Amino acid sequence: MIVGRTKETAELLDAFESLRAEFIVLYGRRRIGKTFLIEELYGKEENTYFLHATGIRKGTMAEQLKTFAQSLSKAFYNGIALAAQSSWLDMLNEVHKTIQQADPKKKIVLFLDELPWLCTDKSRLLEAMDYYWNRYWKNDARIKLVICGSSASWMIRKIINHKGGLHNRQTRQIILKPFTLSETRDFLEASSIYLSPEQIVQMYLFCGGVPYYLSYIQKGKSAAQMMDQLCFNASGILYGEFDKLFDALFDDAEIYKNLIRIISSKREGLSIREIEEENEGISKGGTLSQQLKALEEASFIKSFTPLGHQRQGTYYRVIDEYCYFYLRWIEPARKTLSLDQEDPEYWSSKVGTPEYYQWLGYGFEAICYKHIGEIRRALEIKPGAMIGAWRYAPRKNKENKENKEERGAQIDLIFDRPDGLITLCEIKYTDAPFEIDKAYFEALERKKAVYKKQTRSNKHLHWALISAHGLKKNAYSEMLIDQVVLLEQLFPANKKVKIKNKK
Repeated sequence: MIVGRTKETAELLDAFESLRAEFIVLYGRRRIGKTFLIEELYGKEENTYFLHATGIRKGTMAEQLKTFAQSLSKAFYNGIALAAQSSWLDMLNEVHKTIQQADPKKKIVLFLDELPWLCTDKSRLLEAMDYYWNRYWKNDARIKLVICGSSASWMIRKIINHKGGLHNRQTRQIILKPFTLSETRDFLEASSIYLSPEQIVQMYLFCGGVPYYLSYIQKGKSAAQMMDQLCFNASGILYGEFDKLFDALFDDAEIYKNLIRIISSKREGLSIREIEEENEGISKGGTLSQQLKALEEASFIKSFTPLGHQRQGTYYRVIDEYCYFYLRWIEPARKTLSLDQEDPEYWSSKVGTPEYYQWLGYGFEAICYKHIGEIRRALEIKPGAMIGAWRYAPRKNKENKENKEERGAQIDLIFDRPDGLITLCEIKYTDAPFEIDKAYFEALERKKAVYKKQTRSNKHLHWALISAHGLKKNAYSEMLIDQVVLLEQLFPANKKVKIKNKK
């Protein structure tokens, strides 16, 4: 059963039914459900040859060719042994000859899974694909070529933006992203797990919207119990997932691990200059920019350019929930917990501490950045608004000292609207309705004043609060807050896609 993936499912079904050859590029982070989606939609179709070849991580070219030959045999020859060819040009020639002899009434799906692993050094697989697609397969309406990879940077660099023979040859490009909150709810409910929005958010803050991680959530257990079981137990799937995740995606995995550790160290994010200052061992200039781009393409971090104040430059924040949770909690715990004497309630003992609420606040901000559309609709802001975060840090004088007459400010989320208003959003996660006291009132007023001065905006500014449990009304809230977005408004109902009966 497919949960969520409404647009992706519709796109893939449309491609399958189209009267032309299709070259589909599908990518998304590890564990996100790429293989599952293709197998469910294409692998169970009747009157279809389904060739599913998966790359072997760090496998040799000979090993890749051998397993590919086995996949070809399974799809077309009922498993009869086929000899592996010595090159990809010869191997794809075998595929081409097989296609020519295949039943002309059947569709043909060629699914190359984890293509970056299939493309070993000097394999020339992409050149062979280029030749057979452009020479033959693009003219055969039966063929649906699907290439898939977890390394987004590789797929973008080698396929989507590559200037070689495969440039602009793909007919569909699909990015498979983590589930939203509402898709996460639907996924859990499909397993008869019914949780409150608060519990789902807490599950999301260590699993993200990754279906594979969410599949381990057990009925009748709280988020805290599942965190203890999955994250702080040596046999838990998330205990050592961080290293596996990066090792599978990047050749120089340690560089990227250290880079994301540095970025996660500061809640408000870091600029490239600040990242360089934190670790002199990190390559500067173009190489660092490329590394940051690769992390962003993999959806581990996000770059922000302050809206209306671009000269402050770009800064980076960790937005992957699991990675941030691992670096903030699991990795430090692994250094103190003995594998033989694990504390079955380690996480439960942390709930309610100041560190816990700091993490919860940061994580909720990251969730809000992934649900901008839901927030915009809840605020009744029409499409067309410029959306972003804002950060101002005063420059230092010649003696490298901060200007004490000028103070910095940061605004969590801004909607610069075409109707002459700017909505400034404050994001808060608290267990009870958020209360604004005099000090907080003055802090928000100062933020607004700094924003107006630095951006020189003539638009009317007003505040909105995105709060898990709403706002406690008092004199300060009445004077300051114009709109409130509740947690439930981040959980809209999802549209359903009807999938035809395969039999």
